[in-house]
Amino acid sequence: MAGEQQRQVSFPEMKDGTEEDYQILAGYEPTDRTELVAHLLDLLERLKGPLLGYPVDRYLHSLQTATRAARGGADDDMVVAALFHDIGDIIAPDNHAQVAAAILRPYVSERTYWVVQHHGIFQGYYFWHHYGGDRDARDKFRDHPHYDACVEFCRDWDQNAFDPAYDTMTLDAFLPLVDRVIVMPTDRYNR
Repeated sequence: MAGEQQRQVSFPEMKDGTEEDYQILAGYEPTDRTELVAHLLDLLERLKGPLLGYPVDRYLHSLQTATRAARGGADDDMVVAALFHDIGDIIAPDNHAQVAAAILRPYVSERTYWVVQHHGIFQGYYFWHHYGGDRDARDKFRDHPHYDACVEFCRDWDQNAFDPAYDTMTLDAFLPLVDRVIVMPTDRYNR
């Protein structure tokens, strides 16, 4: 409220903080995560625009990937990750997967984090050979426990999410999942 004094911690250095100080900060965390969602949605919104040679823009691609994941029976954090998997394109096109994964890491399972982090390499299976690259680059991860999950993510939900005729769910349909996964995680510090 206007004119209301914000409570602040007593320390200039975190090492000097008390339990009371950290309780003050904990009171701001839900606001921080709500603001994080607003930033994520803004990045997603910024994927709207030029088709860049694809039949759909990156925004619709993201919604379509999430729709396919939801309809494919993915758990909530994987659906949310599917929605945001390409948001790194806005600020880091050469390592977009790692950027998206780093943002999502505190809110999703280790499996989902790993899938988002590596989906760029696994997606290369479908096109790198057309550029003279190694489409089998993903095979170096073949023994990783999340290899099959990443293959599935790309095969079933990502590489085929460029269909302008697909019955894609709206962003509003995903917002309750985004809240459940990012705004109100129950085990944030145990992931």
